[in-house]
Amino acid sequence: MAEDLKKMYRTVMEDHFPESMKISFGDQDLVYRKRSWKFPDSKTGELIEKGLRYGENPGQESALYELVGGNLTLGGCGFIDPGNGLVSAIAEEDMLQEGKHPGKINLTDLDNGLNILKYLMARPAAVILKHNNPCGAAYGKSLADAYHRANRADRIAAFGGCLVVNRAVDKATAALIAENYLEVVAAPEYEEGTLDILKGRPNLRIIQVSRIDRLADYISRRFVDFKSLVDGGIIVQQSPLNRVLGARDLKPAETTHEGKVYRIGRVPTEREMNDLLFGWFVEQGVTSNSVLYVKDECTVGIGTGEQDRVGVAEIAVFKAYQKFADALCFDRHGIPYKDLELAIEKGQRPAEEKEAIDAETREANAGLRGAAMVSDAFFPFRDGVDVGLRQGVTAVVQPGGSMRDWEVIEACNEANATMVLTGQRAFKH
Repeated sequence: MAEDLKKMYRTVMEDHFPESMKISFGDQDLVYRKRSWKFPDSKTGELIEKGLRYGENPGQESALYELVGGNLTLGGCGFIDPGNGLVSAIAEEDMLQEGKHPGKINLTDLDNGLNILKYLMARPAAVILKHNNPCGAAYGKSLADAYHRANRADRIAAFGGCLVVNRAVDKATAALIAENYLEVVAAPEYEEGTLDILKGRPNLRIIQVSRIDRLADYISRRFVDFKSLVDGGIIVQQSPLNRVLGARDLKPAETTHEGKVYRIGRVPTEREMNDLLFGWFVEQGVTSNSVLYVKDECTVGIGTGEQDRVGVAEIAVFKAYQKFADALCFDRHGIPYKDLELAIEKGQRPAEEKEAIDAETREANAGLRGAAMVSDAFFPFRDGVDVGLRQGVTAVVQPGGSMRDWEVIEACNEANATMVLTGQRAFKH
């Protein structure tokens, strides 16, 4: 059974999807062509044309299509037009190392990484994704610093993840990447000598996306978003547009309840504002319901896809503690925190090692003290924001619009925390 599964994961499936696809919106058409790549067979050297490895799971045929023709305007909204491909336009020469050959998840992770990075182009930034959610994202003084911080934010989830960066990979960054196991690394360029370092990982898919340096151009452009239903039906929507691009777009929290005006007591400091903006940008790529925490423009804990807001705030706190302890353990002992726990259970290491790490994690509140809290929708009750405030969060960003906004404002004022409103929800499903 196990060997059968391993064989399935290694198999590149044939797909029976057509070479082209046309979608008609009334009298307007969008024309797509299927993307495939030619690579030499590892045994015979013969060129073999292959599309996606498989879909979300082995056994699911899938295909990647690039928009190549047509223009679509509906209700005054002009959707993205041909000639602007990112992931869908990756050619053989862009796939610098095929690795195990990409499947659907590899490319959707890469796509969501670009979706986040388009807001983070001003400085070196790195995003590591897993199952279409960021597990770590950070700005850095250099690209190597950004990658180190993003990886350290959640070393555990980063294992086998997809790394997307917004600057050319240099040797310092390549050396750090090569220390870890990743499925995909994508960058606008790779400096001389870096590919030799990265190819030490033969299964790594190394991809060049030359348009990364123009990602900011995509902030204001909509695409047609399709959701297929179990009955074969389709829901079509415009892709969202994030209206928050700078500090001027965030408003100090204020509301009126039963004739009384409630206002937040203080405005964010410069550091807090930077974290609030960074967090809101990362939030655009997080599955809802979600809450995340950010400190010094690096994610601390990311809660994703939960059904209630207080629950996801608590999950993000739990993850922050787990990841903080793991980073300390790895720095100090060179092993993951869970390996330390197991070694102590087996009597192979002293319990004091874990106790010291746990105490330091509690003392630091897992890096949450002074952090910013980001919510993709309003807090229906104050219990959600209280989760972060109890950990020492000092700044909050959320859309606002709850009947109990007054209650949430009061909670922040009691803790001397600031809060700003986006006036816009950021759900992603």
